[in-house]
Amino acid sequence: MVPLRQDHHIAVMTMSTTTQSKTYPVTRTDAEWRRLLNPEQYAVMRGHHTEPPGSCALNYEKRAGTFECAGCDQPLFESKLKFESGTGWPSFNDPLPGAVEEDEDFSHGMQRVEVHCSRCGSHLGHVFPDGPPPTGLRYCVNGVAMNFKPA
Repeated sequence: MVPLRQDHHIAVMTMSTTTQSKTYPVTRTDAEWRRLLNPEQYAVMRGHHTEPPGSCALNYEKRAGTFECAGCDQPLFESKLKFESGTGWPSFNDPLPGAVEEDEDFSHGMQRVEVHCSRCGSHLGHVFPDGPPPTGLRYCVNGVAMNFKPA
């Protein structure tokens, strides 16, 4: 277990083992994912790639509303918990309860905590322990992995 905060623990396992072996409530074939998602979304959400920093309009979204998974429309984050991290990706203090799952990610020669949608397993981004109060967490999310629904 890798604690991020006192009430928040993450099971240590590789991203590929968990996200590829688990059955999610929303499942699709690879062909269905390719039809549903544009090439950039597919690369990020199914291939665990990262969009270029500052490349997504959702990084600049300031309206009240909810950020949802682009793969299954599950609500993920409320706009009131979004903050400017200066990283070039939308950043949030906390997800909605039960909306995301986390796994250890040992890719690219580093150890990070990967964040994916709990409903369809799509890769969203990573969570880091360098965010502002009250949680001290920074959920750094690829904008192409989300849609915004205004309040």
